[in-house]
Amino acid sequence: MRISNAILRGVPGAYLLQSGYGKLSMDAQSAEGLQQFAATGVPQFAEWDPKTFATFVAGSELAIGGALLTPFVSKRLAGAGLLAFSAGLLSMYFRNPQMTQEDGIRPSEAGISLSKDVFLSAIGAALMMQKK
Repeated sequence: MRISNAILRGVPGAYLLQSGYGKLSMDAQSAEGLQQFAATGVPQFAEWDPKTFATFVAGSELAIGGALLTPFVSKRLAGAGLLAFSAGLLSMYFRNPQMTQEDGIRPSEAGISLSKDVFLSAIGAALMMQKK
């Protein structure tokens, strides 16, 4: 594995592992808040049980983080997982008017935490487009 690939995979992989691990022990009130916020981007999540949703998100982050950090998982597969996950995060950003300024693109103060997920999308796309 090239050092550039290790960096592209290692940083978001470690970040997602830490984030997913933190959600494994999420209390019911936090799980409900996460689920309601996620439903602003993907309305179907409103129908889920909050604890089940938190477990799903934690598992998704752990799986994608693990795939990114595992050298024998192809960079295209790991990149596709990261790109799909970050697309879901960005859908919450773009579908929630409180996250953006009036132009609907630039982040508001509340949107800064989600707008950074565009970097995860870029990394996922870069991993998918590399030749070897």
